[in-house]
Amino acid sequence: MPIFRTAAIRCAGLALIAATMVGAAPAQPGRPPVTGISHLAVYATDMAATDHFYRVVLGARKGTDPEDPAGARYYFSPRQFVEVLPAPKDHGPSMLAHVGYITADAPRLRAWLIGQGMRDLSTVQRGVGGDQWFGGRDPEGNAVQFVQPGSASTVAEKGAISGRILHVGYAVHDRAKQDGFYRTLLGFRPYWYGAFHADKVDWVSQQLPDGREWLEYMMVGAGSDVALESVDARQLGVLNHVSLGVVNMQAAVTTLYRENRLSPRHDGPQMGLDGKWQANFYDPDGTRVELMEFAPVMRPCCSAFTAESPKP
Repeated sequence: MPIFRTAAIRCAGLALIAATMVGAAPAQPGRPPVTGISHLAVYATDMAATDHFYRVVLGARKGTDPEDPAGARYYFSPRQFVEVLPAPKDHGPSMLAHVGYITADAPRLRAWLIGQGMRDLSTVQRGVGGDQWFGGRDPEGNAVQFVQPGSASTVAEKGAISGRILHVGYAVHDRAKQDGFYRTLLGFRPYWYGAFHADKVDWVSQQLPDGREWLEYMMVGAGSDVALESVDARQLGVLNHVSLGVVNMQAAVTTLYRENRLSPRHDGPQMGLDGKWQANFYDPDGTRVELMEFAPVMRPCCSAFTAESPKP
């Protein structure tokens, strides 16, 4: 979710759009479970500075990257991490490399997707830790991976500010086109939607088909508050983000202040329009990392939650 100013904005007019928030069409039978968020992969122009942000500021455990020896993984738990890759010369304004989702059976999911008509999927790769994964692209060209983790552990890494990725978000231009992939094909389920203004839709959240973590469409263009012409590198860093769950926002942010672990650019804590406390931190290239409490503490604007929130 982007940086929120207040939860008091009136959103009653969004009821006119509620008809578009009906449940996803049932996924085709035989699809292996897709249970959660695996990782967000981002590009970095300064690997040392980015290492300090994820390893020191956020406290993640650094590991080698089985996909790219020049990259690194920063683990919040053995199953969830941020992957950092050296920025290619032609990477453009977006620092988003790809997003990874957890599946119970990567080879079988790949075969199932091919059976549903998907093309240009990579072969299944295998890491030394037992991970298996393959990749493809969603209708807007975002690179996505489906990862079968080698570890079953979800215990938070020692020293990490959070042990749980709650959601990922990225810029979406054509909601109907993306829904065809995420909701109709894969079975993502409605969770919440909202906006700064009553006649707009800025954020559309849907939970994973077989879990409570979620994907957030960060809407840009017609029907949202973000004009296409305003989407520059800084804006993309806000839109393309990862959210880490914390039980108590005050305690988490106090820890970062007390231990002098703040990123130079940060804001919050503040109340989001979804009724959850949040705070935002930014890596050296502007990618936003959002701390968020697991459950709302006040009534959200715009729409009620249509599924249970994740639990710590």
